[in-house]
Amino acid sequence: MSRLTKGYLIGIIGIVIWSTTGILIDYLITHDHMPPILLSFWRNLLVCIALAPALYLIRRSLLRIERAQVRFFAFYGLILALFNSVWVLSVQTNGAAVGTVLAYSSAGFTAILAWWLFREQLRLPKIIAIILSLTGCVLVSNAYDPAMWNLNPMGIITGLASGILFAGYNLMTKEANKRRISPWTALLYSFAFSAVFTLTFNLIPGLPGAAGSFSALLPTLPVNGWITLLVLSFIPTLLGFGLYNMAMNYLPASTASLLATTEPAMTAVEAYIFLNERLTLIQVIGSLIILSAVVIARLEKEPQSEPQTASA
Repeated sequence: MSRLTKGYLIGIIGIVIWSTTGILIDYLITHDHMPPILLSFWRNLLVCIALAPALYLIRRSLLRIERAQVRFFAFYGLILALFNSVWVLSVQTNGAAVGTVLAYSSAGFTAILAWWLFREQLRLPKIIAIILSLTGCVLVSNAYDPAMWNLNPMGIITGLASGILFAGYNLMTKEANKRRISPWTALLYSFAFSAVFTLTFNLIPGLPGAAGSFSALLPTLPVNGWITLLVLSFIPTLLGFGLYNMAMNYLPASTASLLATTEPAMTAVEAYIFLNERLTLIQVIGSLIILSAVVIARLEKEPQSEPQTASA
């Protein structure tokens, strides 16, 4: 199995698991009325609570980082915290459909920035694949409806910022791999610092989607709500992000970002299976376009100089 094939396999499995995130978050926000940024904080915290003991039992060396890496992980966590928070604000301002499409503009941003920073190749097949993937996202999320694009200045700013920040997360993950940091170590400390930053965001009075005070940090959820929150944190977040980070051991950052655009299609299929939400013909066509984009990207030749794999 070639490195690219292995990367695609790990990445797709991770994104399939990751794609259940939207369904679980929607349940917690609409059914249990959990503030979105507070939800982001608890996701970060619970990931760390689960991952740290697991790494201690499996391989304690994965818990150790050099003092010189603390600043790197702090910035990594800040990017993750800002992405989660800005994406929530974008969805609130623009609606879920347009917010999702703007977030996955990260595929283009990642390709350009990775070409500039990491000298990743940007050939015609990848450019075509990025255009197709964005087209498919528009169709799957119903963002082709002109009524959904009544953006105000805040909507434009938060929407494009979410795409740039997701691209930043991809590049930080790639940089961690370049520094030969285990993807699980990178996951633990990026989420730990993200928890610190989202905690700070939640204490800002008047911030949309935040707790607003220290006393409101503990959510008043029913038993089913806590179970949903634990499942969200441990499966799509911990396992999904972990496998996605592992895939970047084998894939260029731009290719991994392109794979991530399959999430809306996978979420739509899962909503059909588990929530009995019907897929329209346009959504089916959009899903097929996204899959064709992944196939086109896979046709690109293996790089001659393969990236070094970080220790697992």
